[in-house]
Amino acid sequence: MKRFNHKIVILGVLITSFLSSCKDSFLELSPYTQVPNEVAVSTEADLLVALRGTYAQLRSANLFGRTIPVIGDLGADNVFLSSRNSGRYFAFDQYVITTANADYEGYWNNAYTAILRANNIIDAKLTENANVNQIKGEAYAIRALLYFNLVRSFSKSGELASEGVPIVLHYDPTLKPKRNTVQEVYTQIQSDLDKAYTSMTEYTGSARFSKFAARALAAKVSFYQGDYDKALTYSTEVINSSGFTLVTADKVAAYWASPASNTSTVKTETLFEVSADATLNVGTDELGYIYNQAGYGDLLANEELYKLYSDTDVRKKLITIGSRAQAENPAYIVNKYQNVAGDRDDKKVLRLSEVYLIAAESAARTNKETDALKYLNALIAQRDPGFVYASTGATLIEDIITERRKELAFEGDRFFDLNRLKRDIVRVGGKYQIRNVPYTSNFRIGPIPQTERNANPNISQNPGY
Repeated sequence: MKRFNHKIVILGVLITSFLSSCKDSFLELSPYTQVPNEVAVSTEADLLVALRGTYAQLRSANLFGRTIPVIGDLGADNVFLSSRNSGRYFAFDQYVITTANADYEGYWNNAYTAILRANNIIDAKLTENANVNQIKGEAYAIRALLYFNLVRSFSKSGELASEGVPIVLHYDPTLKPKRNTVQEVYTQIQSDLDKAYTSMTEYTGSARFSKFAARALAAKVSFYQGDYDKALTYSTEVINSSGFTLVTADKVAAYWASPASNTSTVKTETLFEVSADATLNVGTDELGYIYNQAGYGDLLANEELYKLYSDTDVRKKLITIGSRAQAENPAYIVNKYQNVAGDRDDKKVLRLSEVYLIAAESAARTNKETDALKYLNALIAQRDPGFVYASTGATLIEDIITERRKELAFEGDRFFDLNRLKRDIVRVGGKYQIRNVPYTSNFRIGPIPQTERNANPNISQNPGY
């Protein structure tokens, strides 16, 4: 549920678009590409409207609205495409992705559009005060989130010297950038998150970034870099100092059934989510619509995943056993997204449960097993009450990875986790009952869209495309 007061404005649809002021004179301004940034964003009111437009871009169907979380589960081993489907995301189900893939192209273009909007907020020449710093801090966090997802999706993000994605920090319509290295992208992300953390002082709810949401993202980025010491430091800071609490076992079902985001007085579970409401949503392109049987219902859970949950695990109820007419019977139906009309489900991006799992795995990998078990069991006490882990060594790490899969299922992380771990993907279910996609496969990362390469001869393609 969105927490801004909305006004209608005209948006450009190209990467050079930008959302400016809502006052009447906005309609009389010269095109944004012909005026300096200090004219386009000259007041705090302009800056706030620009921030609204940046958050709105995250809602796009090819960003967090649907494509990013779909790739994260369909490309891995959590879900598969029903034999009776709407024709969406077939390429990710069957690994027949090309440089003309519309979903990856939309992802790339929408991400860089959002980055441009964040850049223009960050570069706005306004006198510093708490409001300006807060808005710019949110823009830094959004830019970091986008670059993190881009580098995970379009590069071998675990190989720091390999090619990442272009870093673009300022508006320049003539720019034709080369790809930066993965390490350079991570360095920029962490720099942005440091600035976000020190700039933000307000918590206005989970539909906007806040200080500790930025810290949670910094923990996740460090985790994916393999910097487990820093990941542990950041994650425990969020756990101990943010004031957020885990959603308890008795409220898990209600948490997922509700489409509302946290208000400024609530700090339960969700640190940041991309919001949608009854008016501002992407309709049948929403994530919930492709899972819910009242929508397309295309994506089904694998039986293997369902069997990982014990009968006393409250998360097991987020998958129901049913059937699809003229298709799968039984069908393991995902019940995490229940609101496909009216106020739509928000897309969870950063949850405290994941922060506990980051702390647990990071502690285990830095020989702090007592701490690892403490964080792991704190979460499990609210998911499978009565069960307690007591494993050690490699078994403990495997237990944490399994719990990460169970907790974050259908939220878009499993594919990137398997890439982080450099493990093969063994896909069960669907038309091809078993399909092994080794870590060495070129298709474990997306192609640079051909349209981008046509426009920018300086950008290189990923191997195999």
